[in-house]
Amino acid sequence: VCDCVCVYSVCMTVFSACSVCTVDAEIVSIDSFLRSPPRRGLVVGITFIKDSGDKASPFLNIYCDYEPGSEFNLDSIAQSCLNLELQFTPFQLYHTEVQCSGSDSETVFLLSGHDQRIHLYKENVSLHQFEEQPVERLFPELQELPSNVLWLDVLSVGGGRRLSAFGCQSGCVGVALVDQSRPEVLRSWRIQQDGPISTVILFPSWTGLELEKERDGERLGDGDSESYSLLVTSTIEMAVVYRDVLTRGLSAPAVLPDSEQCDAVLCALVTDLDFDRQREVVLGTYGQELLCYKYMLPEGGRDLGPGGQFQLLWRRSFQSPLLSINYLDLTGDGLKELVILTLKGLHILQHSLTRTADLVLKRLASRALQSQSQTDIREQPITVQESEGGGDNPCVEQEGATP
Repeated sequence: VCDCVCVYSVCMTVFSACSVCTVDAEIVSIDSFLRSPPRRGLVVGITFIKDSGDKASPFLNIYCDYEPGSEFNLDSIAQSCLNLELQFTPFQLYHTEVQCSGSDSETVFLLSGHDQRIHLYKENVSLHQFEEQPVERLFPELQELPSNVLWLDVLSVGGGRRLSAFGCQSGCVGVALVDQSRPEVLRSWRIQQDGPISTVILFPSWTGLELEKERDGERLGDGDSESYSLLVTSTIEMAVVYRDVLTRGLSAPAVLPDSEQCDAVLCALVTDLDFDRQREVVLGTYGQELLCYKYMLPEGGRDLGPGGQFQLLWRRSFQSPLLSINYLDLTGDGLKELVILTLKGLHILQHSLTRTADLVLKRLASRALQSQSQTDIREQPITVQESEGGGDNPCVEQEGATP
């Protein structure tokens, strides 16, 4: 919680510093991450286009290595700025972890641009600054792109592998399974849609095994989650979820009905909003609507399996287009809030504390009853009987339980 609040505060301070230093500039994208141990500190990246009068110049500013305790000091943050002039118009700024050498991992920036390329920025530890490096060294799946990439998402799937997905201005959607240790593309899929792609989001699909382990309080291992789905939103078409991409590729779509009726979808989120251990799909549109979908299964069905379909659970109207959605604990009470950024302001939607408390009490009572049942079974008397032959091997039988 403290890290989330700190990141938000520092980003707002950096945004203010950037606004002060570049009055005639338009912010394009912002991203931030906390350095992986043993190194510490927050890294913030901002892309913007500065109007110098005769022409517009794009820049990437990366803020890092400011003195501890000076995170909210504008002068200190400005001095720690690495200013890179770009030769292309920037789009999405994204960060992800990669395996660089052996088992070591490092967080890098990926920046898409109008030059039909993805640019990789990696920290040079000895020089204490970020440098652009060839993207194909660490991300072979992001070379020879068919069009300008508008949105990118990367997800680690265990076993030293990752899934990478991108959506293009031409409507092309690409997914690749990559072995990070070499790195090498193991499999890849592509599909063409009719309009520009606004977002792509990779997420694990809840399987029957995962649901049972989650209910029993067991921790899921890397090999337990092998089903992953891909959400794709478009500016003119219905949003769609491609189910189980590792097995089916992009051949099993499930559409989100009427998602194209509220103008272009600008942002999306996949998370569990109602605490039922099933993820919902939340869409924010230019038509000022927030849409929440859930995958409804036939009776006895599980996961994003066949026979089910997405249904609209609820919708909420706003006074301006929705630009971004996040789900995090801003108040520090252990309960996450749904944060919506619109063209005219920031909105925070909170859960009903009464309903949430009732749900917690119900879950605790169910867990206590389950624990008591397991204790009663363990405390059943054990009867030891000798075999008819009088041998040394006893037959142990536990009453009240299936042997």
